[in-house]
Amino acid sequence: MNLHSNHFLISGQVSQALAEDLGSGDLTAALLPADAVTQAQIISREQAVICGIPWVNEVYRQLDPAIGLEWLVEDGEMVTENQQLCRLSGNTRVLLSGERCALNYLQSLSGTATLARSYAEAVSGIDVRILDTRKTVPGLRQQQKYAVRCGGCHNHRVGLYDAVLIKENHIRAAGSVDAALARSKELVPDGVSVEIEVETLDELQQALKAGAQRVLLDNFTPEQLREAVKLAGGRARLEASGGINLATIREIAETGIDDISVGALTKDIRAIDLSMLFEQ
Repeated sequence: MNLHSNHFLISGQVSQALAEDLGSGDLTAALLPADAVTQAQIISREQAVICGIPWVNEVYRQLDPAIGLEWLVEDGEMVTENQQLCRLSGNTRVLLSGERCALNYLQSLSGTATLARSYAEAVSGIDVRILDTRKTVPGLRQQQKYAVRCGGCHNHRVGLYDAVLIKENHIRAAGSVDAALARSKELVPDGVSVEIEVETLDELQQALKAGAQRVLLDNFTPEQLREAVKLAGGRARLEASGGINLATIREIAETGIDDISVGALTKDIRAIDLSMLFEQ
């Protein structure tokens, strides 16, 4: 989903975030003159990949469309410490009331994008996709998945509704790998991705015999992954998953696997240090 063009989605997200922060009104900003006007700037305090500009713009659009924002960078751009990112101008009360909500989006999403860039760079030169997962902050899935793309990685399924991923407990409930895949062929509409998780090379063989097109290899060692790639022989797209981090991902990628899913992309969030400064 292209969130730059999906104003309705962003508008609803920002409306909820503003309601959470402002409630019945900003008691502190009300101490300032109602007609005061200020110029401000957002600056980076560290190197980062910027992400979240559409949400910042929407925060101030909802509070006061007259607020001026001039961005000097774009989403997905790497910035340096103390770099000016945006110039703002307008009503002082409004700038202050929107500051925290705007920066929450920009700092959090930039954190996700920056981490994603680190993973993308770690497998540079290897034909493999780094995928996110559903391990996202509740209420921020679309935003975080957008940030993953800004960082140079890729999205797995968005939710439970747009793809099938048959995991360990599904297989147990169905009775076997064969039974789970057979059921998916009966019920899943054409065009919907079906993937099955396996934990051993024997289960991989079962999945391949049953016609699996995508297989998730859970917690396989690099040696097991290389064996899995040989066993599959291109008959299915293979995805490695389970405890993969920046220290291990290149070795995993070099096994010849097609995809690597990394929960840390959206689960382990460290907000980027950014500041809004008022000019005197």
